[in-house]
Amino acid sequence: MTAIPATRPTGGHRGHPTADSLSELPEDVARWERPALAAVLAVATALYSWGLGHAAIHPFYGAAIRSMADGWRAFFFGGLDASGSISIDKLPGAFWPDAVSVWLFGPHTWAAALPQVVEGVLTVWLLHRIVRAWAGPFAALIAALMLTLTPVTVALNRATIPDTALTLLLVAAAGALQKAVRTERLLPLITCGIWVGLAFQAKMLQAWLVLPVFAAVYQLAAPGTRLNRALRVLAAGAVALVVSCSWALIAWATPAASRPYLDGTSNNDPFTLVFGYNGLSRFSSDSTAFGAVAGTAASRTTGNTGWDMLINNTVGPQVAWFLPLAVLATVLGVLWRSGQPRTDPLRTGFVMWGGWLAVHTLVFSASNGNHAYYTAVIAPALAALAGGGLALFRSEYEAKHEPKPGATYEPKPAATYEPEAGATYAPEAVATYEPEAEPEAAGRRHLALPGAIVLTAVWALVLDWPTRFVSWLLPVAVMLTLCGVVGLWSRGPRTAPRMIHAALAAGIAATLVVPAGWAVSALNPLYAGATTSPMAGPVGKSYYEHPHHAPRRRGLDQPNARDTALLDYLTTHRHGEKYLLATQAAYTAEPLLRAKSEPVLVMGGFTGKTPFPSAQQIGSLVATHKLRYALLTTQRPTTPATTWVKSHCTRIRPTAYARQTDGSFLLYDCTPQR
Repeated sequence: MTAIPATRPTGGHRGHPTADSLSELPEDVARWERPALAAVLAVATALYSWGLGHAAIHPFYGAAIRSMADGWRAFFFGGLDASGSISIDKLPGAFWPDAVSVWLFGPHTWAAALPQVVEGVLTVWLLHRIVRAWAGPFAALIAALMLTLTPVTVALNRATIPDTALTLLLVAAAGALQKAVRTERLLPLITCGIWVGLAFQAKMLQAWLVLPVFAAVYQLAAPGTRLNRALRVLAAGAVALVVSCSWALIAWATPAASRPYLDGTSNNDPFTLVFGYNGLSRFSSDSTAFGAVAGTAASRTTGNTGWDMLINNTVGPQVAWFLPLAVLATVLGVLWRSGQPRTDPLRTGFVMWGGWLAVHTLVFSASNGNHAYYTAVIAPALAALAGGGLALFRSEYEAKHEPKPGATYEPKPAATYEPEAGATYAPEAVATYEPEAEPEAAGRRHLALPGAIVLTAVWALVLDWPTRFVSWLLPVAVMLTLCGVVGLWSRGPRTAPRMIHAALAAGIAATLVVPAGWAVSALNPLYAGATTSPMAGPVGKSYYEHPHHAPRRRGLDQPNARDTALLDYLTTHRHGEKYLLATQAAYTAEPLLRAKSEPVLVMGGFTGKTPFPSAQQIGSLVATHKLRYALLTTQRPTTPATTWVKSHCTRIRPTAYARQTDGSFLLYDCTPQR
């Protein structure tokens, strides 16, 4: 008789799934996995690239992108104008792909925004790959779809803002960490440090928020001795530090005359730019911390802080659709795997993504203010946790309803000795293994799947309720929820698998339909937010300032009639001067720089308060015939340089450059007296 091997659970509570069971790829899965992923990526590409010719080009960053495409000095140092006289107030790394795209394809709006589309689609693909290795193909597909349909992700990937590059690079770092934890190899951990360092080039200190989480995860879950794990974490941290500070070190070592003045600093120091202006000043009452230039209302957003910032009426509809599901998945994923070995990969994933979510939430809550799009960096964590959680809940649901196979053992052979008179012996009956009775709490785990679907659907109604923006989708969400939950709840021994799959699909669709409505709204400029603060739906300052029409957007090489007339006047009256003109703050120069790549001396940088150039430098440039015109504005603060212009230059009548009135702009001719 052939022996039937005993079937026993290999980990966790008996009868419950292991990490390996969640990440296995059954043979029949291969038929749907690739087409499904291709469909998700196609949806992501369509959402992120539709109408790209009218993408949200950030006025300040858009001007820099065009200038950076015109020369190596402006490119490497992030020069705001083609001559690279002053830099942008961020590190330039996130804008290098944009500048390369404009250099390759020309100064078109779609060319500047194309790298964001690529970065967004790559993030979806990479998250799918990482979650698949962690929690299986089902979880990976759900995570990719949820990330694709997160409204702030759609809005941001249609703009020119650094957070898309930041998110992509940090997701890549998470994938490298996951591989390092699983394999005990040093190279993936070093790679993780490199990715974090590159993310630092995109958004500076925000990239470091994941470091304590990554270090803790590796120390807690990676194989090897405690000392060996600690030494490896230190090595990877050192790599992250070196890569992070590489640009700042190069800028610091470069003579000031050979690079742009660093905007946002009072001392032209790259470390002040990173740790002061874009660091401490955002979390303290001292706006000049570490030598930073004090921010203005234009450079420092307020609001969207505090413990409830993720669920307020503005930020909530952007990113928080899967927040309750993610929190539930993190808590149950850790609790249910509490009896597993320290290196349990399934629990490790919940800790990593849950830590990512928690740390960002705490930092955002403590800052002086946040744009809604800042939260796009937590969208991958929410999607991964939601996908992994649904996969875990589904496995528990299946384990409850599928018949548990009994364990069988090899029958004992008949006795070979002589039996006593009248006694008979037969082979011992096949033993059947009966699993131990499960604890009452474990016996209710199958309820997590329908419960999570109901929770997520109800939460969608809560987020949409203040605006009722997609109220026509709410009945659809309710019906899908009912179909999904009733179908899962009423499962019996004779229920066809096809019916269970249909119920599960309906339940998952119920969680996606309302956020999808908000996500699609970002394709309409009326509901896409401002170019400086992209978001989806009828929320935010931009929407309330333009309740009946979309705000005007100017892309690259798209000047309006007023700017065209001014450029024509300046070009016609230019006689060999290095600079086309000097402007008071970037606000004044932005439309001109987006329209035409020319050397423009931006006095005061983005805020108008940066102490460059000095009044003496302006006087020297005018005296040596390198500068003739200056354009001032009443919308920015007076500086010594603008005071010099007003006292030494002649105001030009607006009719000379086809304007009826000055408005908030005043043009001066600084031709020196001969």
